[in-house]
Amino acid sequence: MNTPISVPEVLYAVDDHIATITLNAPERLNTISRAMLDELTAALLRANEDKAVRCVILTGSGRAFCAGLDLREVREGANNQGGISTASSPTTLNLRNTPPTVLQAMDKPTICAVNGGAAGYGMDTALGCDIRIMAQSAKLAAAFVKRGVVPESGGTWFLPRMIGWAKAAELIFTGRTLSAAESLEWGLTNAVVPDAELMDAARAMAREIAANAPLAVQASKRMMRMGLNENFPDHVHHVYLQLLPLFKTQDMAEGMRAFLEKRTPDFKGQ
Repeated sequence: MNTPISVPEVLYAVDDHIATITLNAPERLNTISRAMLDELTAALLRANEDKAVRCVILTGSGRAFCAGLDLREVREGANNQGGISTASSPTTLNLRNTPPTVLQAMDKPTICAVNGGAAGYGMDTALGCDIRIMAQSAKLAAAFVKRGVVPESGGTWFLPRMIGWAKAAELIFTGRTLSAAESLEWGLTNAVVPDAELMDAARAMAREIAANAPLAVQASKRMMRMGLNENFPDHVHHVYLQLLPLFKTQDMAEGMRAFLEKRTPDFKGQ
């Protein structure tokens, strides 16, 4: 008997300071399995810890970005446990090493290249990235309430901050699906491009980000994240605590020299 070949459910590649992470289960529209959750977490942590990586692109293989959780696993798990009940439901969860939490805590900038449908968990994952670029055929499907659940992976936190309470309420409460053009109109994506140009557009933006001083970019992202929950005086104080160490970096000196010499800076991340 031939042994089945194990295919990674998440692909990882680095080129030109850009890590590309690809959900790789096209036969099931990249629905999230337990294996994919673990592999995605590992890939995100790997990219964030790799000093050579300055920007991360997250995308999917095939015709979908991610069609949500793998309901086959959910159903099988429920059947094996005799269904889900209040007696078997946990009262506490360890979410420190799950993709939404890891994605939110990453210092490296993240771009989601939404190549197709992003539904449920997939939509929340796309929203968790800093920037979204969508293919013309892609969609965002907030179908949670249509399945009897809530946006479980960050949607209720992201959407009111991104588009305001009223629009977030409309999207979540109706469970509506937005086309790429509608997503752009709602302010949920940075750009919409022809399907064939998606990865070129994502890589172009990633290269533009990666050309900048990486320590400064990462500090800026940390400050933006902290600023969501701080008052202005506290935030300014924390910004200066990030700024002062940057004054001592080789990259800041290089940036100043390049400006005065009217040339492109060569940043080393030091």
